[in-house]
Parts: sequence; C-alpha cells; structure tokens
Amino acid sequence: MPTPDPAALAFLQNRRSRPAKTLCPPVPEAEALRPLLTAAARTPDHGKLEPWRFVVINRAAMERLANVVETRGAALGLPAEDIAKGRSQFDQGHLAVAVIEVQKPSPKIPPLEQTYSAGAVCLALLNAALAAGWGANWLTGWPSHDRGFMEEGLSLASHERIAGIIHIGTETTAPPERPRPDIDRITTWL
Repeated sequence: MPTPDPAALAFLQNRRSRPAKTLCPPVPEAEALRPLLTAAARTPDHGKLEPWRFVVINRAAMERLANVVETRGAALGLPAEDIAKGRSQFDQGHLAVAVIEVQKPSPKIPPLEQTYSAGAVCLALLNAALAAGWGANWLTGWPSHDRGFMEEGLSLASHERIAGIIHIGTETTAPPERPRPDIDRITTWL
C-alpha cells in the first residue's frame, strides 16, 4: 500500500484562490518566492524541455504594465470598460509572476503537450503560494492574449506567450466558498 499524505490531500481538496483585488502587501521577497518557483518548476514536463519560464513583476513594473495596457487597448480600439478591466490587475497588483510558455521544437513532444505543461506550472505556482500561506490568484484577460502587450510589456519573443499571471500577496478577506463540480456527474468509470 502507498504511504498517504493526508495533509497534502486535504489541502488540495480544500484549496481556494484568493481574488487578486483583495491581495495587499506584504508580498513575498525574493528569498520567499524562490521556493515557490522551485515547486512550480517540478511540474510534469514530457521530454524535459522546460517549455516555460518566469517573469517576476514587482510594484514598479505593475505601474508600467498598467500604462502599456492603456496604450494597447486604445490602439486596438477596445471599449473603455475593457481597457479599465485589463488595466485593473496591474493597477491593483503588488507582486505577480507571469508564467511564460516557451514553445520548443521537438520531434517527439507536440506543442499542445508543452502548452499543458505551462498551464500545470501556473497551477503548481498558485498552489505553492497558497500552501506557503500567501493569498494567490491566476489571472489572464485580454492583455495576456495580446501580442503587442506581450512584446512591449514583457519583451516576449515570437515563440513565447503568457500562460498565466499569478498574483501573490497577503490575503485581506477570506473569499466565500463557491459551488464545486459534482464528481459523479463528470466522472465515467470504464
């Protein structure tokens, strides 16, 4: 029989993201963030390609990115409400880690598997932050999918894209529980 880790299983069964707008300082310093990044980098990675990397976004960078969102939104002709919503995660953020998908050529590992691995890194980082006692939230939004924002804001290369932006900070209010999936409804046993 395997050796269970009841505390880890209980954490995973009860984990809950914290709304990014409710996160405030203090935020993890580099020495506290490094173990979280290390945990996230232990994500399954078929072929050991490391099809992802991290960009740590501090408060000063948040202000600059909020302005890039404003400029890009105007250039795209987006409604003011969409621009304000896209800008808000940077206006309100204090620390975040952008998980960058880095597609790597491989005759054996299809691009989709690399995308899945980058998404798994996002979840692993989110869970590591929560397990360490921080509040955390995985966000995207239109700026994360805009090539101009990726290039101007984060200096991404053409083979890179944002998989997610994980906001990390101190939780100010506990979020209410939300409905969870009915496991029997979504599970098929063969």
